[in-house]
Amino acid sequence: MISPSPQPFAGALAALRGTWRRWALWGVLILVVAGLLATLVWLARGYEIEQVQRDLERDSADAAQALRQRLARNLQDLRGLGAPPADAAAWSNAAADALHDHREWLRLQWRDPALRLLATVDSAFFPPLPAPGSDTAAADIALACDQARKNGNAAYAPSRFVQRPSGSGGLGEEVMELCLPILHGTQLQGYVMATHTLDGMLALLPPAATRGQSVGFTELDGTRLAVQGAPRRGTRAFVARQVLDLPGAPMVLRLEGARQLPDVFPNVMTALVTGLSIALVTVLALLAGDFRQRQRAEAELAEALAFRKAMEDSLVTGLRARDLQGRITYVNPAFCAMVGYRADELIGHGAPAPYWPPERAHEYGERLALRYAGQTSAREGVESVFVHQDGTRFPVMIFEAPLLTSTGKHTGWMSAVMDITAQRRAEESSRASAERLQASARLATVGEMASLMSHELNQPLAAIASYANGSLNLLQPAAAAGDATLGDVRTALARIAEQAGRAGKVIHSVRELVRQRSTAREAVTPRALFDTVLPLVQLQACKLGATVQLDVPHALPAVWCEPTMIEQVLLNLARNGLQAMDDAPGARVLLLQARALPVTALGLGPLVEFSVADTGSGISEAVSAELFTPFFTTKAEGMGLGLSLCRTVIEQHGGALRHAPGSPRGTVFSFTLPLAR
Repeated sequence: MISPSPQPFAGALAALRGTWRRWALWGVLILVVAGLLATLVWLARGYEIEQVQRDLERDSADAAQALRQRLARNLQDLRGLGAPPADAAAWSNAAADALHDHREWLRLQWRDPALRLLATVDSAFFPPLPAPGSDTAAADIALACDQARKNGNAAYAPSRFVQRPSGSGGLGEEVMELCLPILHGTQLQGYVMATHTLDGMLALLPPAATRGQSVGFTELDGTRLAVQGAPRRGTRAFVARQVLDLPGAPMVLRLEGARQLPDVFPNVMTALVTGLSIALVTVLALLAGDFRQRQRAEAELAEALAFRKAMEDSLVTGLRARDLQGRITYVNPAFCAMVGYRADELIGHGAPAPYWPPERAHEYGERLALRYAGQTSAREGVESVFVHQDGTRFPVMIFEAPLLTSTGKHTGWMSAVMDITAQRRAEESSRASAERLQASARLATVGEMASLMSHELNQPLAAIASYANGSLNLLQPAAAAGDATLGDVRTALARIAEQAGRAGKVIHSVRELVRQRSTAREAVTPRALFDTVLPLVQLQACKLGATVQLDVPHALPAVWCEPTMIEQVLLNLARNGLQAMDDAPGARVLLLQARALPVTALGLGPLVEFSVADTGSGISEAVSAELFTPFFTTKAEGMGLGLSLCRTVIEQHGGALRHAPGSPRGTVFSFTLPLAR
């Protein structure tokens, strides 16, 4: 026979043990939950009892305080009756009025210092009160008055039971007398006595004190004196006591109440906690399986975050995130290195950002507002300028895209910032090389033309100068004889010789300029430069019907320049201005002006600015872009070299030739020259 293998029995036994272990755990959990629920019910019941007792204690304290305040006001009213009256009748009238206002008083009495009765008034709302029927009551009243006299303040006599007459409809009630001494300085004038009914004193309490509970007076030993109200029915009665320390007759104010039924508070709480316990056990069972998945997901998320952090730290492109209000929420190390600020200095910072140029902060703010308003393309690159913390400025290219959550909610913008300083430097170098090549080609052409012009014009100019000088020599005797006409001819010929010589100097200067040789510079006043070219300018202005205005102060300091070349620049600009006004409507005015500039104007040194302003039709944007390009001209007979050569001359003198629209119309050309040392 083959014996059965013990392995199936061992497996069944292990499974049975596992089942019992699970049931044991569930049993322990059920016992713990049941114990917690029982404890909760017991604590809730105790809490409810304590809360009811606390509320009753608070009500009793409020009732005692209200009663003390009302008795204090009554005492003040009695002091008013203690003023010396004119006679007993007047006192009785005042006492009757006081009894009408105080239903808790049964009788008011006025007695002399020997306690002899002078006047008495009974309340009209109660049957007449009989006199004290025992010597003990009279003795208590006398003792209370004696104590009041000694203390100088009111004193109460112990309460006593008063039997009403049989026809009054009642058996009797507890009353107590209040004795108030009437003092004039330190002299005793008598006593005012008020007989209180304890039921009336309980009526002084607010209605809330007797609603659903009983209120009464008891002796210190617990003997009940008066009761009002009745407690609600309940499973348990609650009692609160407050001692009324009345001078001469202390009493206890006793409040009695009952707990309301049913006990809703613990039942509702028990059901709620039971349901929450079942839900908690269910959630724990579900969370047990999800715990490992959460751990696995957290590990994967940590790895992904570490990978992203390493990738962002290795980038050379700056990353910056901003929320919808423009505050920076994230920057990577590349961006911090780019602007020179730490991450904690940038995060939370809004507009204007610390790396914005101050003079362009308004422009950047408007561009940011347009971005947030959705009026610009989301992925459109924007070129900007940032300022490093050390003050260095550098160009950047910014690409921005919306920052969206996994649900598609737009929470801000993510920006990629690239430093394009090297790119701009390479572009500038390439552009400078191209410009140098173009300038070399233009200068070669200009050099050939200058050489040809100088070669062709030198001989006619020399001949003009020779003939003019010869004519001057022939006319010298006639001019000496006093002939006015011949004197004018001599003057004209002298002008011809002067301008011919000047033309030769111009041609010589152009040749030197093309050969890049240094010309002789000297100190010349601005007024002298304008005076040299003014006759030629006025001659052309007369032909065109224009007016020339000169605004050059004589006190302007001398400038350091090559006079011939600067005079040629002024003459060329003046002629262009006169030609621009040839077809312009209205007044034709050419303004020649020079003024000194301070040191801080351009950040260089003391300069003199020369300007030529016309009232023509102005320069269009298309023409302005090509204005200084060699061989570009808008004149039918022009060659397009005038303004180009003028700019070259001014740049060789360390200045810059600029133009701007005039006011109200026309164009203003201006350049600067340094002062002579």
